[in-house]
Amino acid sequence: MHDIANHDLTLTSIPRPDADWETIGAFALMFDGYHAWGSFEKCAEIANAQRDGTLTELRTCLFFEQRRWRHFGDLPDEAAMAYICSMIEKIRVKIAAGEFE
Repeated sequence: MHDIANHDLTLTSIPRPDADWETIGAFALMFDGYHAWGSFEKCAEIANAQRDGTLTELRTCLFFEQRRWRHFGDLPDEAAMAYICSMIEKIRVKIAAGEFE
């Protein structure tokens, strides 16, 4: 994984919400949710609660979805992709607004 800090994100570094799973998954791994929150458990808690108030929470949810579907050994289903794409769009909005928390 190659981490990119929140403050280093630009709109051009974030996939479009209609990007393919491979592109979105690669972007998701540019943030280590386990490290950011100090444990798998805390990362999972945030992701499973679908907390999306901050850029860090959004990136945590996206990271965890990548790990979840990797663990399943399958591509995200339609409902999961809708959720994943909504996170991408929310990340883009936060970056455009200069919200790097």
